[in-house]
Amino acid sequence: MIRQFNRDTALLMIDVQDGVDVLEHWGGDNGRRNNPDAETHIAEILTAWRSAGLPVCFTAHDSREVASPLKLSEAGGAFKAGLGPKPGELVFEKDVNSGFIGTSLEIELRRAGINRLVAVGFFTNMCVATTVRMSGNMGFDTYLVTDACACTNRIGPDGTDYDAELVHAMTIANLHGEFCTGITADDAVDLLKGDVERLERVQGNE
Repeated sequence: MIRQFNRDTALLMIDVQDGVDVLEHWGGDNGRRNNPDAETHIAEILTAWRSAGLPVCFTAHDSREVASPLKLSEAGGAFKAGLGPKPGELVFEKDVNSGFIGTSLEIELRRAGINRLVAVGFFTNMCVATTVRMSGNMGFDTYLVTDACACTNRIGPDGTDYDAELVHAMTIANLHGEFCTGITADDAVDLLKGDVERLERVQGNE
């Protein structure tokens, strides 16, 4: 059941770090990304969330891989400009795909009385998907903002280059209705304002 986002709803900013822009690391020599507007939508949601006084938390990836651009000791580990935490907002450092593994994320959410998570960030098919799956399995009412996340193309074991938009779309299709509810940035803002009826019409849940 879709309900207005309120004090039991946290925004989870997943790995919104500069290193995600090193496309050749993620997608090979012809690395490319979908959804160039992801950061704009993330910023819109983050601003709306803070204005509503609802909790915001962040994951920061500190990769175990030697060559990864997502290392907190390197430039790529920094949060994207304007999309980092403010004082008092929790940051959970991780070195695997899920924000719940090896961190106190679940404990802090339970302590704060959080029952719902709204996820944005990078990459749709990696840390976002893994965290969203675990969130749903842990019993959180989980929402994924589909235009506030993005991914790169992926090279299959047979050398097939799967386009980023296909990877993104199929990941969301696999998650929606099973582990989470897929919504847009506009939907998220509407739910902050309490406009549940419009989203129910869009989702076909009348």
